[in-house]
Order: sequence, then C-alpha cells, then structure tokens
Amino acid sequence: MLASVILILVLGIVADRLFRWLKLPGLLGMILVGILLGPSGLDLLDDAIITISSDLRMIALIVILLRAGLGLDRDTLRRVGGIAVRMSALPCLFEGAAVTLAARAILGLPWAEAGVLGFVLAAVSPAVVVPSMLALRERGLGMDKGIPVLILAASSVDDVFAITLFGVFLTLALQSGQVALFAHLAKIPLQVVGGIALGLAAGWLLSRLFARQRPSLQHPERLGLLLAAAMGTVLIGEWVQIAGLLAVMTLGLVLSERNKGIAHGMASALNAVWFFAQIALFVLIGAAVDVRVAWQAGLLGLAVIAIGLVGRGLGVALALWRSNLTLRERLFCAIAYLPKATVQAAVGGVPLALGVGSGALILAIAVLAIIITAPLGALGISLAAPRLLHPSPTPLPDSS
Repeated sequence: MLASVILILVLGIVADRLFRWLKLPGLLGMILVGILLGPSGLDLLDDAIITISSDLRMIALIVILLRAGLGLDRDTLRRVGGIAVRMSALPCLFEGAAVTLAARAILGLPWAEAGVLGFVLAAVSPAVVVPSMLALRERGLGMDKGIPVLILAASSVDDVFAITLFGVFLTLALQSGQVALFAHLAKIPLQVVGGIALGLAAGWLLSRLFARQRPSLQHPERLGLLLAAAMGTVLIGEWVQIAGLLAVMTLGLVLSERNKGIAHGMASALNAVWFFAQIALFVLIGAAVDVRVAWQAGLLGLAVIAIGLVGRGLGVALALWRSNLTLRERLFCAIAYLPKATVQAAVGGVPLALGVGSGALILAIAVLAIIITAPLGALGISLAAPRLLHPSPTPLPDSS
C-alpha cells in the first residue's frame, strides 16, 4: 500500500506540473495517471487503496467544499440566489429527460432503465467544477456578476436532484409495482432544506466553540475539529437522507460570516490540505474508470451522452433566461456545467450490482461520460473563462 501512495503522489505531482506547463488543467493529467495506474491500465495500485478509494474521494470532496463555503460571500449569494435555484434544477432535469428519451429511442431500453441511465448521467461533477470555480473566484473572473459563486451554489444542489431521481427510476426498474413518484420528488426540497439547516447548526456550534476556546485551541486543533465536523455532517446527512455535501458548504459559509479571522486561517490551511487531497481525488477517479467497459458503449453511447449535453445546455439557457448575464457569460455557464465524474464513478455500477437488465450498458456509458466530459469540461472552463468572463474591478486576493 505504501508503494501505491508513493506512485499516486509522485506521478500525480509530475502530471499536474506537466499539464499546467502545457497550459492545460492539471487535473487532466492526474485523471490520466489514475487510468494508467488503475485496474484498467497497468494495475499497479494495491487492492487496499482501491477498496477505500470511495472514502478517500469523499474526504477530498469534503475538503474542497469546505474551501468553497469559507470563500462564499453572503451578499453575492443573495444577488445570485434566484438564478442559482433555477440552475440547480433545470439543467439536471433537462439532461436527465433528454438521455431518457435518447436511451429509449436509440438503445431500446425499457423506460425505467432509460430513466436510470438518464439520471446517472445528469449529475454535474463537483470534484471538477468546484476547484475550477474557486480558481476563477480568486482571479476575479466573472465576480462582477458572481458567476463562480452562482455555479458553486447551484452545482451542489444539482446532484441532489440527480441522485434522488436516479433512486426513483432504479426502484421502478427493480420493482414491478408502482412507485410513489411525487412522494420521492417531494423529498428533494426537504433534502436541500435539511442540508442547509444541518450546515447552519454545525457552523453555529463550531463558531461558538472557536470563539469561546480561542485562547486555548491551537490552529491545527481548529483545523482538525473543522474537518471532523464536516465529515460528521456528511455522515448525518447519509443517515437521515438529507444533502450532507450541501451542509458542508453551508458550514463553511456560517463559520466565515461569524469568525472571519479564524475562517481566513482555516481557508489558508485547507489550501495546503487540498494540494494532497486533489491528487488523491483525481488519480482515484481515474483509477475507477474502466476503459474497456467504456469501449463497449460505442458510438451509440456517445450519441446518448451528446444528446444529454444538448439537453443540459437548453436547461442552462432556460435557467438564465431574463438574467443579467450576457450571451458570452451564459455560454460559459453551459461549458462549466459539462463535467461528469464523481457521481458517475460512485453510482454507475449500482444498477449492474443490483441485477438491472441493462446494468452493464449503463455502467459502460457512465464510464464513457467520465472519460469524455471530465477532460472536456475542465479544459473548456480553463480556455473559456478568460475569453468569456470579465475580470472583477477588485479581484479577490489569492488565499493560497
């Protein structure tokens, strides 16, 4: 296992530096390293690393969402709030519906299984989107209208819609009886509100603790408590079925509002933690990709993914209708919503494991979506942001 950790760190750092030298996003290199080292490549990673990879990816995701929450600004959030609500739902629903229809028409899947595929693909990847938006926020790009904050806020809720509807269609595919569709849909606002409430409570308690124990708590102790609290909200969220990852971001926002000095120190510390966490996240996402499975999806799978992305683009256009964003800024938002990785890697194999008839095909298309959209989206964000977004008159300082 130690040798695997060395390979992940060294090759991840080298790939990151190489791709950034080539003016490409470093995460592309780390994902490719993961594919190379993983079971579908040279198979050099210890089985123990592969076994716990989902937990390691979750910890890394918690770190980046904490960074996002600590960097959010309440006034900017208030300014983009209405648009963020639409952006959190409409693109996901449009893409899920488009993939469902395409899977039925092109692949001949039963409606329920087509819906499973639709909402496996419909989730945007916070693992790719959040770091990219944080980088733009620190550079001040698009911050005159709060575009990075808008996408940060909306993308975390987007996954709630996708995973909930994935569960609905998976139940339909596994059961012959009727599923209470509206009862499941009603859970979505409860999950969102519950996640926000949990984050507010955890953030308030943590800020009170930090304020009361300020002289005695050392900086590393505060960081440890912050990470433990964030992981605890995710566990509670899974237990009571609310949006735990949204709670993590809310926790960071509350701490930033109530203890600005401490929050700034925490954000700086998390930057250092994120250096290692991102390597684990993206290399292990790459290791979870089975290129041979993706190959099985073929051109028909590629066509279904493309139709879904068109649907997502239409959803973004509708969500931003009558907003104050220019056409160029709306195009950027559509590009930023392309990447898929985290959810697809986590749930793509679930239908196959549960015996869904087209489970192998669903997994193959989910893997193909990661291979295509994670690099495409990351590269698109990197290239499009300087061309489509305006620099803020007062760029935010780089907290690193």
